[in-house]
Amino acid sequence: MSAPPRPPLKSISSAPSDPCAAAQAAPSPAEGEPKGGAEGVPIAVRPDPQQGDGRYPVAWLHISAPRGAVPTATSKCLCGRDRSAVGKARVLALIKDHTAHRDACPLSTPKEGRTAA
Repeated sequence: MSAPPRPPLKSISSAPSDPCAAAQAAPSPAEGEPKGGAEGVPIAVRPDPQQGDGRYPVAWLHISAPRGAVPTATSKCLCGRDRSAVGKARVLALIKDHTAHRDACPLSTPKEGRTAA
């Protein structure tokens, strides 16, 4: 006895032969194009409500003084100043120097014609 033949797993359908067999879809709006006011969404662009007050960091002082270890500090500024110190006396001197530089830095002093706030 032999087993009956197995039917094919996929059926191959024939493709339509006439050129207008598939219906064309209507053109849709482009991506990001406004749909209009029908949905209640405003189309006009509003200003960003999270604007800053115009201030930004110019100089950074990073001090690391873990208990029982030697303290270290780095002083960096956008004007190009980059200094570091190791040891308590030198770190204290760098803190004073950083404070003095913050007041004298060309990036933080007012330009001609501007008044200090």
